[in-house]
Amino acid sequence: MEMEMDGFDRLPTPLILQIFDLVSDTKTLIRCLAVSKRFNSLVPHTDSLVLTVDRVISSDSDSDSDGDDVSNLLSSALRFILNSLHSLVSPSKPDPTRTRARVPNSPAQILRCFHRVRRLAIDLPSGDLRLEKGTVLKWRAEFGKTLRTCVILGFRSVGESPAPAPAGAESDFAGGLKVRVVWTISALIAASARHYLLKEVVREQTGLECLVLRDREAEGAVVMEKDGLRECREEGEEVGDEEEGLDRCRTRVPSVRMRMRHVPRLELKGGLWVEGATLVVVRPSYGGGDMAAEDGELALKAFGDGLYGEVAQKLVKARSYLLEMNSF
Repeated sequence: MEMEMDGFDRLPTPLILQIFDLVSDTKTLIRCLAVSKRFNSLVPHTDSLVLTVDRVISSDSDSDSDGDDVSNLLSSALRFILNSLHSLVSPSKPDPTRTRARVPNSPAQILRCFHRVRRLAIDLPSGDLRLEKGTVLKWRAEFGKTLRTCVILGFRSVGESPAPAPAGAESDFAGGLKVRVVWTISALIAASARHYLLKEVVREQTGLECLVLRDREAEGAVVMEKDGLRECREEGEEVGDEEEGLDRCRTRVPSVRMRMRHVPRLELKGGLWVEGATLVVVRPSYGGGDMAAEDGELALKAFGDGLYGEVAQKLVKARSYLLEMNSF
């Protein structure tokens, strides 16, 4: 009597790979390696992945458990940077004989069983910034070997009616400039820290065409597309001991020009009001030219057509102020 063939055995390989791409969750796909010999041979060819870094399966683990919550290497590094900027230390090299059971894998280690990744999204458990209650700050940064552009949108509150101005509050641009500069620097530090933590992934996954490191609070995202990935990979091959004197927890932010727009009160569709809305478009100083005309396109790309996109598109039409900042 012939053994009944499993239904999956009848599926053509391209269809199974398409299913794996739709699954995309790295943890689930790693488990699929143990399902069958065929799955074990096909899972590494998945080209679209989502990696959630606060819950991982250790490749060194001999257990078959669901995977315990482990310390999040990425978010811990980011919290450390933002909480103690003046006491950064270089991470020591781990002792491979002692880290087997207690140190979580880095994203690059987890992804080593995948050979043809083209699109990768890495999800952090939370954002990096801790602002005053009610303040909203969103940002999107594009990188190559260093920062290419960063678009930052912030406001203090949103509601169905304009809030009364507090007694003695300054609503003009100069009055709140310090706060907005702090918002900008905080976003740039968070972006440069995330970019640094992606470099090992970029070097090892040579087929990548799009890489996004984001958080589930949708606060900010670092994006690297095909040209930026190639540039970062080539830069990694050239850099040697000269990097030893730099921060080992983030990529250096180059000297930048920041075009800032601010509207104290902004009315949106549907009768909503946004208080203290600010849009900042950051570009490296060495790029040349003003390129203010491209700000609307960058804002739309960063924030889409929803509430944040509407705020950004209205701000693009407001008066702008140009500021410059040295590398840090």
